[in-house]
Parts: sequence; structure tokens; C-alpha cells
Amino acid sequence: MRHSAGYRTRTRKLFRKNPRERGVSPITPLLREYKPGDKVVIKINPSQPKGMPHRRYYGKTATVVDKRGRAYILKVHMGGYEKTVIARPEHIVPLGG
Repeated sequence: MRHSAGYRTRTRKLFRKNPRERGVSPITPLLREYKPGDKVVIKINPSQPKGMPHRRYYGKTATVVDKRGRAYILKVHMGGYEKTVIARPEHIVPLGG
């Protein structure tokens, strides 16, 4: 049988939450507003599948470019080039916070 290569492949440990973090997610990250130019860290919340960026961006620092609906457009520098990532606010945290 072939190995599956889905969107969340090889994320068993990466997307795992600690037992004390399980349950209903807090509402504070959803209410936080980001302005263009703000620095954020992509920290994926595995309990929220909507607006989830790919696992390769987990832990990367990004710059907010714009807001599109509920989601934010982010610029991420990876290996000498710049990538555009669209992520909802439950998957990003402010830099240093």
C-alpha cells in the first residue's frame, strides 16, 4: 500500500497539545487585531482546522500584510525567497507573546 501524503501528514507530534491545553480554546486570540507591518509567529492550533497554514510554516516569523475576511495575509522569508501565507488568527500569535 502506498504512503499517503495528505495535508497533515507527519504531524503527529508537531500538532499534539499538552493535556492541560486540551478542551475549548480561549477566545482571546480570535479577538486580537493585527495591523499591517506587525510581526507574528505562526503557531498552528490543531483543534481549529479552518484557515490552518501548512506545517512547514510552523514556528516561522511572519509579517502581516493585509486582512482578508477573518484571515490575515502573511509574508514569510524561507531560504532566500518570500512566501505568502493566509492564516486565521487562531493560528498566529504576536512576536514575543
